[in-house]
Amino acid sequence: MGRDTNTATVEPGKKVIRRPRKAESRPKPRRQPRYHVILWDDDDHTYEYVMRMMQELFHYESEQSFLLACEVDTCGRAVCMTTTLELAELKRDQILAFGKDSYIGRCQGSMTATIEPER
Repeated sequence: MGRDTNTATVEPGKKVIRRPRKAESRPKPRRQPRYHVILWDDDDHTYEYVMRMMQELFHYESEQSFLLACEVDTCGRAVCMTTTLELAELKRDQILAFGKDSYIGRCQGSMTATIEPER
């Protein structure tokens, strides 16, 4: 029969110190906290602008970018992406720098975007 490696024969008066197995001694990697990139609605940007921005910045397909534009319009906000803090900050900054909507003359600049922790 095979030997049990977790037991030891001890002489009287001697202490046995057991070391943890290698798998037990390694800490589990912690998952980074996740953050939502939030796009906020306004009256100065068209569906076409939102769709083009989502396709260029997030590589969304036409249907997915249209659904996001609808959600922003009806709910007042939409989650564009949930990711790590660093990437969420990058995507928020890209939205803020995307520029004005050429389809609306009164448009002064980009849409508003924020990040918030995932709950």
